[in-house]
Amino acid sequence: MICDSIEGFAAVLQPNRAIAGLDLGDKTIGVAISDLRRSVATPVDVIRREKFTLDAARLLALLAERKATAILLGLPLNMDGSEGPRVQSTRAFARNLEKLTPLPIFFWDERLSTVAAERALLEADASRQRRREVIDAVAATYILQGALDRLAHLDAGPR
Repeated sequence: MICDSIEGFAAVLQPNRAIAGLDLGDKTIGVAISDLRRSVATPVDVIRREKFTLDAARLLALLAERKATAILLGLPLNMDGSEGPRVQSTRAFARNLEKLTPLPIFFWDERLSTVAAERALLEADASRQRRREVIDAVAATYILQGALDRLAHLDAGPR
């Protein structure tokens, strides 16, 4: 099921289960997982893309192993907020994935997540090779952390 609002997504989440964050690229899928309290996102893996069925099988196996209860997919909006071809491709991936899993799926604005990930890896003095290997998983972590922070704000309610 693809959720159309963060509130709807929050309403269908199972308690004390992790959420997976994905940074979908042309060649790779960066994967991050939250802790059970959904307060911290951690980079987990980078899946090299081959064919949708193979990619989905590897992804769903990883999510089952990590006991993820939901999927948060980074939505690559243009800087002005408009949707381009990459957004259409991401939505198509989600529609196809939705047919294979009962896990709820939600889109989260991923603008500048890769820039932030690159900056963090540079500050950590990661080599160029290491940055290339992990950039997508770190970007997925930034995407997921943004949504976790928003979910925590929803849980806190009005003050």
